[in-house]
Amino acid sequence: MNGIPEIGQTVLNFIDGKWEPSESGKTSERFDPADQSILVANSPDSTRADARRAIEAAARAAQSWSAVPAPKRGRLLFDWLTWVDANKDRLANLLTREEGKILSESAGEVKRSIDILEYTAGMGRRLDGRVFPSEDDGVFCYSSSQPLGVVGLISPWNFPVAIPVWKLAPALVAGNTAVLKPSPLTPLTATALVRGLEEVGAPRGVVNLVHGDSEPGVELVSNDAVNGVSFTGSTKVGKMIARSASERLLKLQLELGGKNPQIILEDADLDQAVSGVIAGGFGSTGQRCTATSRAIVLEKIYDDFLSRLVARASALRVGPGTEAGVEIGPLVDWRAMTGVTHYVGVGQKEGGTLRAGGSAIKERGCDRGFFFSPTVIEANREMEIAREEIFGPVVSVIRVRDLDEAIEVANSVRYGLTASIFTRDVGKVFRFADRAQAGIVHVNRPGVGGYSHAPFGGIKESGYGGREVGDEVMSFYTETKVVYVNYA
Repeated sequence: MNGIPEIGQTVLNFIDGKWEPSESGKTSERFDPADQSILVANSPDSTRADARRAIEAAARAAQSWSAVPAPKRGRLLFDWLTWVDANKDRLANLLTREEGKILSESAGEVKRSIDILEYTAGMGRRLDGRVFPSEDDGVFCYSSSQPLGVVGLISPWNFPVAIPVWKLAPALVAGNTAVLKPSPLTPLTATALVRGLEEVGAPRGVVNLVHGDSEPGVELVSNDAVNGVSFTGSTKVGKMIARSASERLLKLQLELGGKNPQIILEDADLDQAVSGVIAGGFGSTGQRCTATSRAIVLEKIYDDFLSRLVARASALRVGPGTEAGVEIGPLVDWRAMTGVTHYVGVGQKEGGTLRAGGSAIKERGCDRGFFFSPTVIEANREMEIAREEIFGPVVSVIRVRDLDEAIEVANSVRYGLTASIFTRDVGKVFRFADRAQAGIVHVNRPGVGGYSHAPFGGIKESGYGGREVGDEVMSFYTETKVVYVNYA
């Protein structure tokens, strides 16, 4: 089974170097979110037993893989990078057809995956330890980084190329073996990535892929042979994983939800600030943990900003992500559509004023998919719609008196992933950067994304167990061993 999978194909699990169905024989169908008449993939609805076999395969391969010198492990990633780059256009098209985002965004995601691979592959020559001063004559003290062993990687549907890459790459270069459990909504992209690793020579059992819903994930968290689990998804599920993992003190890395603010001060370039909300709030159809879902605007410029935002949001073109000129694709499935519709209704019942959008789109060309109009709602800080993650193209606009109130409102939610501010006042920039309760702060730029060599993650209920991407990610995928050598 080689090459990029085709639309409509039945895909399989990859366990111990072999492609195979679930032992249950059950499968799950995935349809194009832009056109529910098109079957995108048929994938195994795997059980805990399937995941257990994958874990056993990874455990058997762990010792030999960790013995491979780190620069050679990095070489595998460089080869994988070459494979991804050679197939980038096909991967982007597959991503759009399976997840729904527009082609330019899919291409950007694949490009970021390539950048992350480039940086992480080089870690094969940067894994290091420390030498510590000795308190005794004739004793040499040093530390080294040791792999965890088997790691479980649970990835979401909204970045089905970038997130598996940024989990697999550091796990492998550190010397771990892995079981990847992708979202059942995006089986094709996960299959393509693992096929790439297979084609460039990943040894048998080092990388395993198990499709399915919750059962494989439960096994990854509960199986004693798994020494670490990295999960990206909702805060609700992350808390469930943490409670279960606490029983055996499993090492966890959780990248969770967000309710990300953008503050706009009176001296801001309003066109730039509006563009920031448009990109942050409606890009990827608002389906990302870093989405800008709250625009916090000083009252002196509130009306001007709101009118510009409403005009821009109302003019955005919604449609299938494969069509030229489309700026917003569909929501991922009917559950996402139901959730966004629910929250818009809640916001109106709470007294919010709907200024743009607010409903599903059923016009010709959108009648077979999950399309929702870009939505702008005037709200206040206490409303549920201004406090809870919606994961759709919905932005709440909140009026405040000054910077202090803006920061107070920005910090008033349980999340702390990203935060951004638009202003020309450098003093206010640093006041905000110091006080913002967020793992990532942006100034005069959309509050989404980040560099492929910089740490990614949040605080409060947005993250737990360390950062992803960059050098800091290695603190999750390794343990520190300290050695004392008496040579006297």
